[in-house]
Amino acid sequence: MKTFVLDTNVILHDPLAMFAFQGARVVIPLTVIEELDTFKRNNDERGRSARLVARKLDELRKKGKLSDWVDLDHGGKLKVEIQVAEGLPRSFSTHTKDNEILSCAQFFKKTGENVVFISKDINLRIKAEALGLEAQDYEKSKVDIDVLYSGWREMAVETALIDKFYKEKKIIVPGVEFMPNEFAVLRSAAGGSQSALARFDPKAGALVALGKSEAAPWGIKPLNTEQRFAIELLLNKDIQLVTLIGVPGSGKTMLSLAAGLQQTLEEKHFRRILVGRPVVAVGHDIGFLPGTKQEKLTNWMGAIYDNLSFLLERPKGSLETTDMDIQMLIEEGTLEIEAVTYLRGRSLPNLYIIIDDAQNLTPHEVKTIISRAGKGAKIILTGDPYQIDNYYLDASSNGLTYLVERFKGQAIFGHVTFTKSERSPLAALASDLL
Repeated sequence: MKTFVLDTNVILHDPLAMFAFQGARVVIPLTVIEELDTFKRNNDERGRSARLVARKLDELRKKGKLSDWVDLDHGGKLKVEIQVAEGLPRSFSTHTKDNEILSCAQFFKKTGENVVFISKDINLRIKAEALGLEAQDYEKSKVDIDVLYSGWREMAVETALIDKFYKEKKIIVPGVEFMPNEFAVLRSAAGGSQSALARFDPKAGALVALGKSEAAPWGIKPLNTEQRFAIELLLNKDIQLVTLIGVPGSGKTMLSLAAGLQQTLEEKHFRRILVGRPVVAVGHDIGFLPGTKQEKLTNWMGAIYDNLSFLLERPKGSLETTDMDIQMLIEEGTLEIEAVTYLRGRSLPNLYIIIDDAQNLTPHEVKTIISRAGKGAKIILTGDPYQIDNYYLDASSNGLTYLVERFKGQAIFGHVTFTKSERSPLAALASDLL
């Protein structure tokens, strides 16, 4: 039986991680409990995770002492360990929290246990291996980014099938299975110029013509095939959850906002637009910025304001006029710009919700946000899995890619992966060359 020693960041990433190792022995070093104690008063996701872990451990106390092995429902055991190994190398003599956690793992190895150290901290995994410990990342919520569902495919079909599609507006491609709301670029197998764009309609059980192929929400016309696919999803009232993944400058945020303005201000289909973004900083977090909450958020929401300014700018208007329009929408309650930290506990019916930079969210945080959606709401998550600022996440373990993998195949879900940048020739070159 393997013994898994968990680092603090694993439990903060997934508060139920201690129950994820079926049939194994799980060790939580006492140092981890002490670190969790420093987070428990925080009003962010880490604080909530710390409090949830404390409640779960308190429930386990009813089964026995945590200082001994407590039985878990899946057949494994759990223990909170105070012991640490002695005789570690001099470089590990400093009493840092990380070193104490590693010492606990080393203690179990010296007793003959088959120990695996689990941490989301790359450097700490390197230190663990330097001690001779087996070290792994927490894999439960990881996906294979190389084979991630793209939301569309290109395929060669008989020319006659394309002709039939244009005539009947729907076709069934023999022997090919599609995900609900998956798009297809149909090209002539004979090598001709004939082609067609289609979406798999789960109700019809067939590829159907795009219903919004000529749409230009809020005056924004699609510049490539991928953008046409995205607009089809954003304007489809039957699709409640949309994910847009791709390179910088591909139009993910711009199209999402344009579709939101169109359906909220013009069509009155939604009560208001809510735009959220994770506040992930390299140094200080939002609390160290001066001003009111809205003034603090302005520093983090620059990309949102840039896109809104472009969309609301009048042909002969000034930037000042545009800023006034944005402020007016906020004051009227039609537009709300918020940090995702403050969305927990809210109920959001009939809202058009955009979560930008969602690649910086954990799977647990994404679950928390989507569970806020009320009746009639639509949620769009955008991001680039290769531009992550959260130290403990990567392209395979972030909440955005996890969501795509888990929701593919659902009738109310649609996804598009963008591969082409339309921001400028310079931006496109930067994406390709850098």
